[in-house]
Amino acid sequence: MTVTTRMLLSHNCTLPDGQVSSLSRADFANVFIAGLKTHSDIQCSLIENPHWVLEVLFDGQQKSPTDIAKLCAQSLGAKRLAEPDKKIASHTVMLLGGLKTTPASGTSPTSLQTGEWGVDVVETVSPDQFLAGLNWDTVTASKPPEQIFKVTHIVE
Repeated sequence: MTVTTRMLLSHNCTLPDGQVSSLSRADFANVFIAGLKTHSDIQCSLIENPHWVLEVLFDGQQKSPTDIAKLCAQSLGAKRLAEPDKKIASHTVMLLGGLKTTPASGTSPTSLQTGEWGVDVVETVSPDQFLAGLNWDTVTASKPPEQIFKVTHIVE
């Protein structure tokens, strides 16, 4: 039996202007649509939402949310490495995910629903500083480990 798990991705790029190409919402979604197309058990699509950009659907019995996050991090890293105009020697891609345990804030089909994963895809040169700014350790300390993840991928 297939258990479809839904993950919504947003993008937070804190890299200095001009170091990598700017990604529109469609460009960002296409990184994963193209990067994960060889995985027939994963479907990615651009969504219309003020915060979320991409919907990822996968069989939660076959792959964990962390498995999907690692594939996403590798896809974005590969895209950045292939950019001819890349001016940055190294940066970090982080996927910070949390399981929605509270009621949905909206009724739109593109809103994050209870039991779904919200994931912030972060590009930064200072991952520790970024996490400190979010107060990540404190925010996640009270959550069960199976309801959060942090995947880090260094692009160099």
